[in-house]
Amino acid sequence: MQRWPEVPALFGWLGLDRRGRWLIKGETISRPQIIDTIGRNYAADAYGRWFFQNGPQRGYVTLESTPFVLHVADGGLVTHTQLSVERPSHAYLDDEGSLLFQTEHGAGLLIDSDLEWALGRMVGGTAAIDEDTLTSALALPSGQPTGLEFSIAELRLPVTRMNRAAIPGTLGFERDPQPREGEKVSTRIAD
Repeated sequence: MQRWPEVPALFGWLGLDRRGRWLIKGETISRPQIIDTIGRNYAADAYGRWFFQNGPQRGYVTLESTPFVLHVADGGLVTHTQLSVERPSHAYLDDEGSLLFQTEHGAGLLIDSDLEWALGRMVGGTAAIDEDTLTSALALPSGQPTGLEFSIAELRLPVTRMNRAAIPGTLGFERDPQPREGEKVSTRIAD
């Protein structure tokens, strides 16, 4: 088997917005074949920097929110790369009112169009939550348990209040990956 040449990584070219759209130099990628290829070759390195592996070259992805954007399909959660979420382990409510999950694939933001679905699955004790309960949870300091739980399938996940700025460190990823000392960097996509 022939070894790939060492190709410097790209930083600052690729992005993922909070709607689950891939971007290249700030422009939305719309070709389904490219979107599928990126999704199949999307992973994280040991430092929590998410990248698209394009042959021998890694293109690191700048994240507007989290490495995954989640949406509801068939009553469950699915990533923007079409991976089913089977084992979410925790839920977070950020200071913007967004709901985020730690999943077996990585951290994911629930797309805002599915928040109504999510609110119907949140409980405080044994009762469904109301606007006052949610307002109280949002007023808690970052890192505090809200007393709310999110129910999905057989699971009841605790919901923790977490400031948006603390999410990457808590969930183990970098929003704006940067080269590490000694890492080779390219300014163009490899041929």
